[in-house]
Order: sequence, then C-alpha cells, then structure tokens
Amino acid sequence: MMKFEKFQYSPSEHEAEKASNSYLMSLIAIMGGLPLPIINLLATLIFFIGNRKGTYFVRWHCTQALLSQFFLLPFNSAGFWWTVSIIFTPETLSSKYIAYILTILIFNLVEFVGTIYTAIVTRKGQHIEWWVIGGLTNLICKSDEENIG
Repeated sequence: MMKFEKFQYSPSEHEAEKASNSYLMSLIAIMGGLPLPIINLLATLIFFIGNRKGTYFVRWHCTQALLSQFFLLPFNSAGFWWTVSIIFTPETLSSKYIAYILTILIFNLVEFVGTIYTAIVTRKGQHIEWWVIGGLTNLICKSDEENIG
C-alpha cells in the first residue's frame, strides 16, 4: 500500500509538521462530520488550498491526502445514500447492502490506519507514497524546478 521513497531534499521541521497535518485534517473532520462523507474531503481541500503555495514537500503531501479523500468519496457517498434510502423508504436490508457496507468499512479502516501511519512518518520528515495515489500525486504535483523549466 505504501512505499518509502527518497525525497528530493530533506524537509525542515516546519515542512514536516505541515505535511503531516494534511493527513490529520481528514481524521479531525471524521469527528465532526462522520455521517457525511463530503466533510472529510472539504476539510482536506481547505487545507490543500491554504498550502498550495507551500514548499514542494508540503504541496506533495497535501495533494496525496486530497486524492485519497477523492478516491473514497464515491464509495462512502453511495453507502451513505443507500443507508438513507433504507431508513426513509420501504427498502429493506439485503445481503448486498451488508456486503457493501462491510467492504467500505474495510476500505475506510485501511485508509484510516494508513493516514495515521503516514502522518507519523511524514512528521518525522520522511517521504511516503501510497500505492496508486502516490503515482497520481507525482503526475499532478510538480517540483519547483519542473514548474520553472
């Protein structure tokens, strides 16, 4: 799921803290807006926008945290609205619903543990790339040298 990569430079203490906080934003948002899947995405997006002019290390990790929330949003939203339809319409629980909810609970648990781990490792100034999401982040987030040239 994750791989350690050597980053282009050694980030400062301040950079490591900001990069780590990009992952913590989604965890803090869970406490406030657990039933609404968009809350985590909005919290991470606001932090991303606030740091889009930051150093490359901070921008990179803010982008990866944001992409992880974009990845989960459709799955969580479908589960949320399916649950709402079961509560407020004549629809009943089915084995498909239970299997889907268990699947997204596993996805979210893996993402939750991965986010905590990544926040801790990033806070130490180490660079960590998530499988698939890290590759997308590399395509989206360019270093300062690549932006100039």
